[in-house]
Amino acid sequence: MLYLAEVQKKTSFIGGSKSELKLLACQRTDQSWTAVPGEEAIPAPDEANNYNSGVLVLADLGTNRQIQRPLTEASRQLVNILQNFSRQLEKSKKEEEEIDQWKQSLTYQSQELNRREMEMEARLEQLQEIEEEFERLERERQEINNSRSESNKLKQELDRNRQQLDAAWQQLQIQQQRLDERVAEVEQSAGLDAQQVSLIQELINRIASAIAPTDALREQLHLAFELVNNQQATLDYNWQQLQEQQAAAQQMQAEVDHAHQDVQNRSIESQQGQASLEEARTNLQVQQQTLEVKQASANLLRLQLQTQEEIYQQISRLATGQDEGKVTQKIDVEALEKIPLGELEGIVQNLQNELQKFVRFVNDQQEELNEKRQTIAELQSQIASSSQHDRIALESDLASEQDGYQLLDQTLKPQRTSLAEREDILKQHIRVLQQRQGISNVNVSDNQKIDVEPLLTQLTAQRQQLEEQLQELESQIAQITTSIEQAQGIVTDSTSQQEARQNELQAIQQNLQNQWVAVAELWGKVNLYQESLPPTQDNLNWIRQKLEAIESYLNHIQETSDYQVHTVTEMQQLLNNFMGI
Repeated sequence: MLYLAEVQKKTSFIGGSKSELKLLACQRTDQSWTAVPGEEAIPAPDEANNYNSGVLVLADLGTNRQIQRPLTEASRQLVNILQNFSRQLEKSKKEEEEIDQWKQSLTYQSQELNRREMEMEARLEQLQEIEEEFERLERERQEINNSRSESNKLKQELDRNRQQLDAAWQQLQIQQQRLDERVAEVEQSAGLDAQQVSLIQELINRIASAIAPTDALREQLHLAFELVNNQQATLDYNWQQLQEQQAAAQQMQAEVDHAHQDVQNRSIESQQGQASLEEARTNLQVQQQTLEVKQASANLLRLQLQTQEEIYQQISRLATGQDEGKVTQKIDVEALEKIPLGELEGIVQNLQNELQKFVRFVNDQQEELNEKRQTIAELQSQIASSSQHDRIALESDLASEQDGYQLLDQTLKPQRTSLAEREDILKQHIRVLQQRQGISNVNVSDNQKIDVEPLLTQLTAQRQQLEEQLQELESQIAQITTSIEQAQGIVTDSTSQQEARQNELQAIQQNLQNQWVAVAELWGKVNLYQESLPPTQDNLNWIRQKLEAIESYLNHIQETSDYQVHTVTEMQQLLNNFMGI
C-alpha cells in the first residue's frame, strides 16, 4: 500500500544520523488519500539518508510495514495531485456555472411559458368573443332566412289570392257578359217578369260575394315590412361597426408598421452596441492576458533574483568560511578524537559516499528546475505569438509549470542547505582525521579556497540587469493595470447600456407582438363582417323587393276590387231604376 511519509533524522553523538519515516497519509484503492492517525513512524532504509529531514517521500509498504520498493521523492507526485485538484476545482466551478446558466435558462423558459399561457388565455377569450359575435350574426342570418321563408309563404298566399281573384274576375266577366245579354234581351222585350228580376238579383249578389277582401293580407304584408325594417336597422348597425373597426384596424396597422420599423432600427442599434461591447471585451481580455504574461515574467524574474541571491550568499559564505563555525558546534570533536582511527576513517568514507549521492540527487533536482525554467520561458514566448484559441491552453500549461517550478524550488531550498551542512560536517571530520593521522596541513578549507570574486561580480551584474528588467516590467504592469481599469469601466458601462437596450428592445418587441395579435384579431372581425354582411344585405334587399312587388300587386287587386264593387253598385242601381224602385 502506498504511503506519504516525512523523512525524520536523529543525529548521534558521533555525528552519524538515523533516519525514520513518519507516515502521514495512505492512498486508497479509489486513488483518494486518507490521513494516518497518530504519530506512526517506521525505520527508514539506507537510501533515506539521501533526503534531508522534512522531505516528503512515497513509500510502498506491505502488510508487515516493510518497504517493498525504493523510496521516491513526493514533490512531483504532490505537484500532480495539486494540479489535478486545481483542475477538479476549475471543472467543478465550470459545472456550477453551467448549472447556474441552466437554472437561469429554465427560469427564463418558465417565465416565457407563463407569458405564453397568459397570451393563449387572452386569445381564447378573444376567440370566444369572436365566436359569440359570429353566433349573433348567425342568429340574425337565421332570422333573415325565417323572414324570407315568411315572405315566401306570404307570396304563395298572395299567389293563391291572385288566382282566386283571377278566377272571380273571369267569373265576373262571364256574369257581366250574361248580364249584358240579359239587359239586351230586357231592352228588346221591354219588360221583365219576377223570375228574371230574381235571377238578375241573384247574379248581382253572387258577383258581390266573389270580391275578395284584402285587409288581412295587407296586415300580414305590413308585419313583414316591419320585420324587414328591423333587420335592416340591425344590419345598418353592423355596417357602422364594420366601418369603425375597419378604420381602427387601419390606424392600428399603421401604428404596428411604425413600431415594427422602430424595432428594426433599435435591433440594428443593439447589434452595433453588442459588436462594440464584444470588441471592448476582446480588448480587455487581450490586456488581461498581456498583464498575466507580464506578471508571470515578473514572477519568474523575482524567482531568478531570489535564486541568484541565494547562490550569491552561499558562494559568499563558502568563500569566507562562515558556515564552518555554525556546523562545528554540531559535532562532538572530543568524541571523534577518542574513537579508533579505523572507525573514524569508515565514518569519513560513509560521509563522503552519502555526500556524493546527495550531490547527484540535488544536481538532478537542479537540472529539473532549470528545465522547468526553460519550459516556462518557451511557453511565455509561445503565448506572445499564439492565437486566441491556442493561448488558453498555453496559459493553462504555463500556470501548471509555474506551480511546479515554485513547489520544486521550495523543495530544493532545504536540500541546498542540507548539502552545505553535509559538506561542512565532512570537512570537520576530515580535519579531525588529518590531525590524528599527523598531516600538518589540516586547514581543509584553506587548501580548497577558490577566488570567487569574479563570479560574485558577474552575479552582481546579472542581478542588477534582472532588477532593471523587473523594474521595467513592473512599470509596464502598472500601465497595463491602469489601462485594464479604464477598459473595465468602459466594458461595465457598455454592458449596462447594452442590457438596458436589450431589455427595452424586448419590451418593445413584446408590445409589438401584442399589437400584432390585437390587429390580427381586429382584421379578423373586419373580414368576418365583410364576408357575412353583403350576402345578408343582398338577401334582405331581395326580400324587400319581393314585398314591394307584392304590395304593388296587392294595390292592383284592391283597385280591381274597388272597380268590381263600383260595377256591382251601378248594376244594382240600374236594376232598381229599371224596376222602378
